Amino acid sequence: MTTKPLFPPTDTARVFGVPIGLDFPKASLDGLLQRLTDHPPEALARVEIFVNTARMQRRLTDVLSAQGRAGFLPRIRLLTDIGARDLSLPKATPSLQRQLELSALVAELIAAAPDIAPRSALFDLSASLVRLLDECEGEGVSLDRLTGLDVGDLSAHWERALRFISIVAPFLDSTAAPPGPQGRQRHAVLRQIAQWEAQPPDHPILIIGSTGSRGTTSLLMQAVARLPQGALILPGFDTDQPAAVWHRMTDALSNEDHPQFRYARLLAALDLRPEELPLWTTAPAPVPARNRLTSLALRPAPVTDQWRAEGPSLGEIAEAVEGVTLIEASSQREEALSIATALRAAAAQNRHVALITPDRVLTRQVTAALDRWRIVPDDSAGKPLILSAPGRLLRHVAGLIGAELGAADLLVVLKHPLTHSEHPERGTHLRHTRELELHLRGAPGLAISPDTLRQWAETPPPGSKTTDPTRAPWADWVIATLFDLAETQAQSVTALEALHRARSEALAAGPDAAGTGGLWDKEAGAQALKALDQIREAAEAGGTITPRDYASLLASVLAAGEVRDPIQPDPRITFWGTLEARVQGADLVVLAGLNEGVWPGLPDPDPWMNRRMRHEAGLLVPERQVGLSAHDFQQAFGAREVILTRATRDSEAETVPSRWLNRLTNLLDGIGPEGQTALAAARARGDAMIACAGQLDRPEIMNPATPRPSPRVKRAQIRPRISASRVETLIRDPYQIYASDVLRLAPLQPLDPGPTPALRGTVFHGIMESALKSLPEGAELTEAHLMETADRVIGALVPWPEIRLQWAARFASFAGPLAAEERARQAMASPIAFEIRGATQLGNGVTLSCNADRIDRAEDGSAILYDYKTGQLPSEKQIDALVKQLHLEAIIAAAGDFEDLPPLDIARISYLRLNKGLGERSLALTPDEIGKAREAFVEILDGFLAGSRGYTARRMPRDLKHVSEYDHLSRFGEWDQTDLPSPEEMP
Repeated sequence: MTTKPLFPPTDTARVFGVPIGLDFPKASLDGLLQRLTDHPPEALARVEIFVNTARMQRRLTDVLSAQGRAGFLPRIRLLTDIGARDLSLPKATPSLQRQLELSALVAELIAAAPDIAPRSALFDLSASLVRLLDECEGEGVSLDRLTGLDVGDLSAHWERALRFISIVAPFLDSTAAPPGPQGRQRHAVLRQIAQWEAQPPDHPILIIGSTGSRGTTSLLMQAVARLPQGALILPGFDTDQPAAVWHRMTDALSNEDHPQFRYARLLAALDLRPEELPLWTTAPAPVPARNRLTSLALRPAPVTDQWRAEGPSLGEIAEAVEGVTLIEASSQREEALSIATALRAAAAQNRHVALITPDRVLTRQVTAALDRWRIVPDDSAGKPLILSAPGRLLRHVAGLIGAELGAADLLVVLKHPLTHSEHPERGTHLRHTRELELHLRGAPGLAISPDTLRQWAETPPPGSKTTDPTRAPWADWVIATLFDLAETQAQSVTALEALHRARSEALAAGPDAAGTGGLWDKEAGAQALKALDQIREAAEAGGTITPRDYASLLASVLAAGEVRDPIQPDPRITFWGTLEARVQGADLVVLAGLNEGVWPGLPDPDPWMNRRMRHEAGLLVPERQVGLSAHDFQQAFGAREVILTRATRDSEAETVPSRWLNRLTNLLDGIGPEGQTALAAARARGDAMIACAGQLDRPEIMNPATPRPSPRVKRAQIRPRISASRVETLIRDPYQIYASDVLRLAPLQPLDPGPTPALRGTVFHGIMESALKSLPEGAELTEAHLMETADRVIGALVPWPEIRLQWAARFASFAGPLAAEERARQAMASPIAFEIRGATQLGNGVTLSCNADRIDRAEDGSAILYDYKTGQLPSEKQIDALVKQLHLEAIIAAAGDFEDLPPLDIARISYLRLNKGLGERSLALTPDEIGKAREAFVEILDGFLAGSRGYTARRMPRDLKHVSEYDHLSRFGEWDQTDLPSPEEMP
């Protein structure tokens, strides 16, 4: 039986275009079914369709199902199926295996020539070599072609690059090693093309949706276009671009970023004229006027003369922009909220709306904004595996291997939701973790070790007099699971992966529990297990690596994975990547993140070749990705209703609008009044959406702002003891004293306080005390003695090597002048006490205490009180009004209430600066002045005790930038420094 052919015979290649903006999958199937109208039902089953993405494959199937067709269906396959079904070719070498093989070779090269690259760049360099190798195989570029490039003045750089590129030479020889995925696909495609040439198939073969941007795909498309019953169906074909423009697009270096460049190159290879290309379907574009506008706006540069010549004759500008809304938000958050508002409004009208953007951060922000309406979008990309719960736990555990275990690292792992998961005693685990955290925060900087953990386990919990019997077994489990990981040295990838897997599973299972807890459960766990299995399968090729290298390897594998949310999403709202714009069939399309660096994104840096060298070698130039994104933008912008969004500022600086958006707005603005009016209308619609979104965060009832607090309390609530060092705080910000001493609220201390200014002050104080105490009697203080003491004290108190060097250098910069000043001071008086405690009763029931830095005694028996400052010295006005610490210490000294010291006759008080520039602020002090200071302080305290003086928040801060640990409690921000205090009697 003779089968009627789908296409009539022709001597030319067969290529069809689909206008911009049409629902491409539906238009492709409509065109096919129209051509099969007079054919028998089984003719559709003989059609073989190749598509480039699984989503396109599913969409074509869905469109056919939606038509309610009963009967035969075409065979819809992926382009990669050509390689998958060719079993005669050797199995492709996995990219991860290649990366590990190359990393071992790169490590040897770096070891032999350390000046080439640092060891930390090992996996980045090997990953870039894998990409280069895959691209060479996919584009059919030999090593000889690379090494034969004319590099001109880049010879020095190229010579170094060739030392790396020569590493991949054995991999480019198919007889020495199996090819990678792209190389195998190219071999399979070339073999398939040869088979077709020898015996052309008699059934229809269509390639739908591919642009031919890669060399292998382009070869296949050219072969299919020349088959007797083969055809290409090109998405988003620009039917408005003049012939002169088509024929000028020949140079990839200057035209690769144009949306139609790939078509121009493909059609030129097929000897076809683009302006004469037939259309696959008779359906018109949704908005032809907008397609003409976009085509002119995106012309290859330079275009200004074309805008001036053709812009006024465009016509129908209002119609072109009628369905366009332009949102120019002031921030990323405002952009996300505006998009969410538009999506929710469309869904409420039962319309299908698609958000298209390459910005994954923006899609997560929009998803979070939609959650207020309990809407879960259908996100095609899913969630990055590296951000999922299993991915995070695996990364944390990998980071502990070979690294010193810190308090923060330990708690991050113990508090992870998958740790101790599905264990009957998980509640006990969480309680122990919380108690351990409070213990560690109560002793900042405490070194974590098995001994300190066991000591904590043997200590009764807060509020209890007996030890918790469940603590010790739990602590032993933590120690056995985590504490020996720091001792791991460089070893094979196999050993590191096995250790990493075993400890991760032990953490998830809990003590004395079989299984792996919930680590490998659900979709995220299955994908995480798959990632570890990939490393295990390729591990033999990796040789010996360090634990840090393994952590980098794991992160790169996890970053490549994605997890789909198992929750049933709302089918009306879909999130697509830019490639999926050609699969779109939505009622409303939102093109978001239209800023340079986002859409289009920045080209990936190439450490080996510049764009000219890549072009001459036959590789893809960086602008290829920009051109693909431009085509996706042009296709999506042709939809009937479109919302364009961008944020004018990101978290760091002002943003630059996307080049395509910039061209569109400039063209509309320059056409004349009609274009300006249309652009203003699009912006007005966007402003209305921004204003609507802004109402979401505006409460229906505005609560009055909290007044500036100034609580007054009962005498019984006031702690009857105050330190002289806190009196300045009592004067400047009494609310801090109220929060800490009355409410008994203390801020949680950081687990690792780090090299804070307070610690530096403690260290410098300790240097002075130790240096003066260790000075032999009668000896003078020297710079050498100071520096010897500084090295000892800094070594004992500062655990960070780089900070030790910095602080030692800082102290050395003023050690000489400091020693000279001290010799002059000791000529007049001798130190008699350091860091001495004292306390005296003030007569109103309050005890004044202090810890004096230093007390000297002169030959006449009078005393001098010193206070060390590592910051700026207080001015005389500040001392007179606010800085009263030494005055109060003088009260204690005059009363004889310092430990082991008699009453002292105070002659002077002095503030000494221990920092660059040194300095001293000294004041003479008489007994009358000490008495007045006592009376003034007692009067202040009596005001608080009697309840007549309130604990005013931020009464006299040092400056407006001052931050208090209790600002959030006082609701600072609802009031400011200009507001009057609002006294309030506290119960």
